[in-house]
Formats: sequence, structure tokens, C-alpha cells
Amino acid sequence: MMIEIDGSMGEGGGAVLRTALALGAVSGRPVHIFNIRARRDKPGLQAQHLRGVEALAKIAGAEVRGGALNSTELTFIPGEIQGGRYRVDIGTAGSTTLVLQIIMPAAAFASGPIDIEIRGGTDNPMAPPIDYMKNVTVPILRLMGYRCEVECLRRGHYPHGGGIVRAKIEPVEWLRPVSLVSQGQVLRVAGVAHAVRLPSRVATRIAHAASLELIKSVRAPVDIRCESYQVGQDPHLGPGAGLTLWAETDSGAIIGTSSLGAPGKPSEKVGREAALDLIEQLRTGMACDRYLSDQLIPYLALAEGNSEITCASLTSHTLTNIDLVRKVLDVDFRVFGELGRPGKITVTGIGFKKMDKS
Repeated sequence: MMIEIDGSMGEGGGAVLRTALALGAVSGRPVHIFNIRARRDKPGLQAQHLRGVEALAKIAGAEVRGGALNSTELTFIPGEIQGGRYRVDIGTAGSTTLVLQIIMPAAAFASGPIDIEIRGGTDNPMAPPIDYMKNVTVPILRLMGYRCEVECLRRGHYPHGGGIVRAKIEPVEWLRPVSLVSQGQVLRVAGVAHAVRLPSRVATRIAHAASLELIKSVRAPVDIRCESYQVGQDPHLGPGAGLTLWAETDSGAIIGTSSLGAPGKPSEKVGREAALDLIEQLRTGMACDRYLSDQLIPYLALAEGNSEITCASLTSHTLTNIDLVRKVLDVDFRVFGELGRPGKITVTGIGFKKMDKS
């Protein structure tokens, strides 16, 4: 039976498309989605969305109708999810991590291992940076039995892109439920400050500013690594800088955040911005940051048994993902809290198992 999805629901962005098609591929149910990205300044499929759809279609052996740039409607008819080697070139600085988001749920239930290389942007506004995906998202998914390794082979920034990300995903039979309720004691704060085609002191100043803020507020070691790609190296890449931070706790929670540089934005502001956001989220005592919670929703629904998480902030992305997953998988999420405030989410997952298309 066809799943009908209004792409303007909730926050009306690309997350609706990614989640709907990802779960359609896993469940084997065709999806018809209309009003794609209707609430965005440029509605319809942009390059990164289209490349993500095409990548998922290859992996899931799917037939796609309406898959074109600026299309506001498409039909996705999945087949068998196949392992193998895949390559995706977004062709712009579009987010590599958002392409990973659309393929990762299906890849967990493929016929064999998946090795995928994606070219595009690695550190984008409005998307998880690759260091966040590698050091927050993937380690938390491992608690559920998800088996994945992600690495950044080359960074890419707007407007040129040129970054390269590689992910290796091993299939699983099912996903375990997870309980991330208590934040626990912070054991350490780690991070990566980077500068591409900029002086090395840019990354150093970012890291130093962040460390000064963190040391004042967090009673734990702070270890921020600096990466610098000097002017003259990779001349086809555009300049860019940024910082990803994450706090590891004794409860197994990982709370993360990030900040990007921009023309005219001081390095110190980049560092303080990320540090202050992490401090604010840690003060809530919740076990998941505001960015992780919406990413976990599809996996919690697919897992076997009862899961519960607490969130530093219930975002519109999270609530939209919950409404969408309820519609696609008919699972009953319970949400405690208000939009923009700390909250708790509980769900009994469907216990989806590999090759189970029922």
C-alpha cells in the first residue's frame, strides 16, 4: 500500500523527504511525497536532495518517478536493499552528511556490507558536520547495535565543496532499544577545530577560545584537536573553518554541538559560540543534545522493545520526525515537554528484522 506524505508537514524541509524515503526503503513500502520542501525559500529537490534520493534508489533497487532538480513531487518504489560499493558526487557543496542520513537506516538491513563514498560539503550550515556524525551520531547508534565507520578523507566548504566522506556499514539482524535518560558525569570534552586554506592560527585560536569557556564551566579535561590545510594545498577547495565539540559522560551519553566560520567572523567567536552552546545543553542534565534527538527517531521506531531518551531541547525537526514516523510505521511515540524546552521521548519500536517485509 502506497504511503502518502505531504512534504509541507511540520517544519516542511528536507528531513521529511529523507525520513519518509529511508523508512519506505526499509519497510519495502512505496512512498508518494508531494509538496517537497514546500516551506523552504527554494522549494523542491536541490542537488544534495536529488543525489541522496538517487543513492538510496541504487542501494534499495528502487524505481523513482519525479526525481529531477526542483521537483516538488516524487514516487519511490523500493526493491531489495543490496550491499556493495557506491559512489555519490553531489556536484555542489551540498551536505554529505545529509546524504548519509537518507541511506543509513536502509543500509543497516542490506544484503551485505555497504561501502559508500560521497563528495560534496562536509561542514555546512543547517546540517550535521562530519565530525559530529563521526563522534556523536555513530557512537550512539552503536549502542543500538548499528555497525558503521565514518571518516573524512577531505574537507569541503561552500561554495566549492570538494570534500570526500567515506562510510562502511555492516548489516544487522535487528536494532536494540536504548535508554538515554541520565546525562551522568562529564568525563571529558573533546573536539576538532579545523581551517582549510587559511592560516593554521585560525584553528588554534578557535580551539583556544572554546577551551577558555569550557574550563570555566565544565569540571572535566578538555581536548580539542586542531587540523589545518594551508593555503596552496588543494587549491580547488574553498576556504573554511569550524569547530565540533562533544562531551562524553559516564552514563554513555554524548552531547555535541558545532559552529562554523564565516567571512568577517572572528575565530574567537566561532570557538565561544560552540563552547557556550555545549555548556547550555549540559546544564539541562538531558542525555541527548538538540541535534541528536531528531536523528535517532527513525532508529528508535525500528528497534525491538522500549526506548527512551531525554533531550536538551524538543525541536521542530524532532517533533516533525516523530509525526512522520508515526504515519509511516504506525508506532506510538510519547513526548513529554514543550517545543524549545528540555523533554523526554519514549517509544515501543516495531522490532524490524532484516528481510522482514511484512
